[in-house]
Amino acid sequence: MTLHPKVIDLVMDRVERLLAALGNPERSVPPVIHIAGTNGKGSTQAMIRAGLEAGGSLVHAYTSPHLARFHERIRLAGELISEDALTALLDECVVANGPDEITFFEITTCAAFLAFSRVKADYTLLEVGLGGRLDATNVVAKPILTVITPVSIDHQQYLGETLAEIAAEKAGILKRGVLCVIGPQEDSGMAVIEARAARLGCPVLAFGQQWSAWEERGRLVYQDENGLLDLPLPNLPGPFQIQNAGAAIAALRALGKDQAACEAAVTKAYWPARMQRLRVGPLVESAPGVELWLDGGHNPAGGAAVAATLARMPVRETHLICGMLNTKDVRGYMEPLAPHVTRLHAVSIPGEKNTLPAEVTRDAALSVGMDAVVAGSVAEALVAIVAGSPGARVLICGSLYLAGGVLRENG
Repeated sequence: MTLHPKVIDLVMDRVERLLAALGNPERSVPPVIHIAGTNGKGSTQAMIRAGLEAGGSLVHAYTSPHLARFHERIRLAGELISEDALTALLDECVVANGPDEITFFEITTCAAFLAFSRVKADYTLLEVGLGGRLDATNVVAKPILTVITPVSIDHQQYLGETLAEIAAEKAGILKRGVLCVIGPQEDSGMAVIEARAARLGCPVLAFGQQWSAWEERGRLVYQDENGLLDLPLPNLPGPFQIQNAGAAIAALRALGKDQAACEAAVTKAYWPARMQRLRVGPLVESAPGVELWLDGGHNPAGGAAVAATLARMPVRETHLICGMLNTKDVRGYMEPLAPHVTRLHAVSIPGEKNTLPAEVTRDAALSVGMDAVVAGSVAEALVAIVAGSPGARVLICGSLYLAGGVLRENG
């Protein structure tokens, strides 16, 4: 096997060829719920899974990227696939692929379909890797449901420069006649998604039209044409999770699930590195008295979501330890955060060839009015923060790759 020279190359030929060589396992997986979007895909998937599993359903799930361990990408009937089983599946795919080129994500996706086709379950949750139209996951001819979470500007080098162009790529997962749940969208993105849905005869459940979700008196209120639900707030922190929860609830209700499933979706979901409070582990122990958080958001919408979360927290000196990739809109990510931050400690992401140098991250922070310094590592930044600001709130942020390294380091 030859890994394709491009890490990302959005065409379908290679994955379709390998799936055919494997006997087209994607045609025999349990009913598929396919999820695309720029932000909130993983959280929404986690909530849908929690709701389905609370009702006794067995659920496969595919997500990317992984954080601490590669096998996190694949869940079989609710359980993470074992590393040995995943290695065996990948070996099988390598043999079937022969000498042909294929990308890392494509062969992993084929291995996931192979696993899903061999283990009994009630549902398969597929999270798009990048875009939608030409994503390796977009080979299922007839999912039972599609979901599009908020679309914003990201990955322009692959998906297009404008929001409308990016939304068109995300809307590529829509299939003729298949219901689509749509989260909150900007007008230009919504117009593109709705136009494609109309062309394909897809019924639509869209935020602000067929359903709404909001916070009221410390509760989550969800309303659609079938009535109103009064639920606890999502256990995943941040005001943006209200709308992710709304999309998950809309999906569950479309699948005929009851209020207990909707309540489980918002109270039992687990999704690491999305405003995750770290409470135990070596990093936590190295910073006594510090309130330590972790978030993998990395685009302007992700920065705005984190800023909104910080704005609702009790007032406390707040430091960021931030590392980002060189493909991201760093200023766009940092601008909404600036009013909430005492100081940013810029780091390079260990082992990541596309890391933005810490000095560039620092300079971007300075350019939006943040106080910023360079640190040699997350651990070094923590030592400096504890020495100068005992009792501070610390948020490690800017990249899922940085977040994954932190989770490994913290055990």
